[in-house]
Amino acid sequence: MFVKFTGTDRTATAINAAQVTFVSQVSEGTRIRFGEGRAVTVVEPLEEVMERLNRTQSFPET
Repeated sequence: MFVKFTGTDRTATAINAAQVTFVSQVSEGTRIRFGEGRAVTVVEPLEEVMERLNRTQSFPET
């Protein structure tokens, strides 16, 4: 499932939640990492990013 965020350059950014491998807080906002060294930084705070990604139900239950 795709989730829409706002990139640091204020453009809309859609990501495939199932491909996310790591999420971290950075000074510009939140960095979302994918496989193969790809990443995008968005302006939404870490808590909001995690909430929206978790709503996709793309992650296995722990």
